[in-house]
Parts: sequence; structure tokens; C-alpha cells
Amino acid sequence: MSVVVEGKDGWFLDACALIDRGYERCLTRNANLQSNLKGCFKRQCFHVLKCHGAVKTCSDAVQERIKIERPPKKRKRKHGELNQGEIDSHAFHEKVRCAILEGTKSLVESARLLGYLEGGPDATEDLLPGQECNLASLCDMAKELAGVDDEDQQDHAQLLVAEDGCTSHLDLFSRVTENTSNWAAVVPLMGEEYVIPPRTAFLLSDFSRMQPLLRYGRKFDVIVMDPPWENKSVKRSRRYRCLPSSQLKRLPVPCLASPNCLVVTWVTNRARHLRFVRDELYPHWGVEVVAEWFWVKVTTQGQFVFPLDSPHKKPYEVLVLGRYCRSQTSSASESFSPPVQDQRLIVSVPSALHSHKPSLSEVLKPYIATEAMCLELFARSLQPGWISWGNEVLRFQHTSYFTWTPADEPIQSTNLLHH
Repeated sequence: MSVVVEGKDGWFLDACALIDRGYERCLTRNANLQSNLKGCFKRQCFHVLKCHGAVKTCSDAVQERIKIERPPKKRKRKHGELNQGEIDSHAFHEKVRCAILEGTKSLVESARLLGYLEGGPDATEDLLPGQECNLASLCDMAKELAGVDDEDQQDHAQLLVAEDGCTSHLDLFSRVTENTSNWAAVVPLMGEEYVIPPRTAFLLSDFSRMQPLLRYGRKFDVIVMDPPWENKSVKRSRRYRCLPSSQLKRLPVPCLASPNCLVVTWVTNRARHLRFVRDELYPHWGVEVVAEWFWVKVTTQGQFVFPLDSPHKKPYEVLVLGRYCRSQTSSASESFSPPVQDQRLIVSVPSALHSHKPSLSEVLKPYIATEAMCLELFARSLQPGWISWGNEVLRFQHTSYFTWTPADEPIQSTNLLHH
């Protein structure tokens, strides 16, 4: 059950079960033989047992001096001094704190009554899949290939698997790749094995090579994006490449969005990022802010993964929801669209894998049409029925993240992956 609880405050999700729904029947070929498998995302990735230590509250931080090593030329903070960003973050936290505390408590108690939160083995680093991701580097190499961005290219999309079962001919970097069948497919791509969910399409490219997605010719009713926000810890760890906020304005959202498209952006807890999305990015695209939601991360025992009042890492992240308006003279309220409630919570046990967000497909259903076209930007995984773009779009599709068992229902047809 992917949605464990739905209530007035929001939802409690089983993020791992959400992933598994796309891999109940997978087709793989080996030496011209077909095998029917069931894929499950590895459960140890969601065994987050412990809260990460008690730390001083925001109020305490205002009263105490926080000793930080700085280069000699920089002015040291005075006793109890916070910078403007910290002041803004603290004010925002105080504004939403009660809604997050009470809503999470209600949803966690409901999930516990259903027997969902019963703890589990703690995740240790050596138990987690450790597949090295080189997709971003491959995107860089693809830029050097002749004709990778040919405007005259006739075919803007390609089938994942040809009639002969071959995938070696695929151009993943300059054409949208489609799996149009109702079954997932385990296929070799770029020397590795990946599992591609059913009824999905993707483009593997970086920010400068989005033209194939535009030439694909689709307009989307939902656009979800998780930008690689600038972050000091990410820069130090080099987990992924950050993108300056100002560059996000170059995303062709108005070209991709259908009238009244629901736009959802994941935002870090830095006040300047939230302010940028609300006051600059969305107005630049013609998107009207309609709500702010919160993803609240809890352990397998129902505790916040970080203390709620931590002055550093918070146990929640913000999602800014908006509606794309056709023109500057119209607004989201002037045309029909299901109203989006403010301050809804999405509570779940987070993945221990960095930047692995839960799917929003189920929680967005009440606010979009049944046959809505859905797009994810800066994606690191694929979803059934969605189109995804990013320079690591296959990151969590590697077969090392899944366990495999024989499928309960055999797939009868011998020619399944067809257009």
C-alpha cells in the first residue's frame, strides 16, 4: 500500500512501495531467452532507524555564540549574531512549525495504528547499493559527438527495444527514448543494466541540451522539478553539480506547460531559495503560487530524522506549487482547476540514498486530470506514465538497486515492447 494514510493534514507514504508498483512484471532477455521477473527496490535503502542526535534549538542559537572557524580576513560574528538568511529561515520555521508538528503527529499515529511503523534493521553504509554514477560525464562526452543537436533531425523519439530485442542502436542523448509497453524492461545501456518502467519516456542530457525534449512536441499538465540548488556541503562532497538559481530562469517551462499546468518545485530550507522561487522564478514563467507543501522525513519508528527545531538541518523540505497562466492578464483562479490546499504534509521514511525523493504521483492525483501528461525535470529516476529529463535520469534505475524474483504472472506475448 503506497499511500498508508490520507487525512486532513496530508498523506503518509510508503515511498518504497510507490517505486515497486512499476516493476511487478519485468521482461529481460539473455542469450535470446526471455525471463519474466518481479523487481523490488532494496528495502535497506529505507531502513532509517535513528534520529540524528539532539542539537540546540533555533532560540538557543540566538542566545549563544556559535564558534565557526573562519579565515583571518573575515569578520567574526558577534555574540548571538545571526546573518539575514538565518533570521529569515528562523522566521519561516516559526510560521510553519505548529502545522508540521501537529500534522505529522496525527499522520504518524494513524500509520502506527495500521501497524506500519514497527522499526527495522538500521541501514549501514556497506549494505546500501554503491553503484558509481557516471551519467553526467557521459552527457558531457555526448556534446562532442557530431549531430547530437541536429535541428533537422526527423525522428524526435525512439523505441527502447527494437523488434529484434536490440538496444545497442539507441541514441540516449539527442532523442527521447520510449518504453511504450505495459511491462518494465531490463535492458543493457552504455555497458550497464538498467530497468525501465512501463509507459515511460526519458531524455538523458544536461541543461544545455534540452532541445530534443522541446522537439518531442508534448505539452504537460504537471511539471515537477528538483533543481540541483547551490549548497556548500554538496560542493565539498562533489555529489552532483550545482546550478546557480539565476540559470533556472532559462528552463523552457512556458514552452512545455499546457494551460493551467501544475508546476511543483522542491526547495531546500534556505530562505533565499524559497524567496527566489516565489518572487522571481515563478513570476518569470507566468506561474502563480497556489500552495506550499512540506515533505516531512521520519524514522522507521515515527520520529523526526532531525530535531524539529534544529538550527541547521530540518526534518522537512518545502514544495512550492503553482499554476501556469496562459497570459499575464489571466490568473489560475479565472480558469477551472481543482483548488490546491495549502500546508499539506507528505510524511514518509526517506531513502538513505542522497537526493532520492519520493514519487509525487499519488498525492497530485486529486489536482490533475485523469489522463494528465506528467514531466519531471532534473530527474534521477523514472516513473510509470511519466516523461523524465536530466543528466542523471537513470541513476536509480540501475539493476543493483533492485532485488529480483520470478514474476507471479507470466507474460504471454513474445513481442511485448512495441510502439
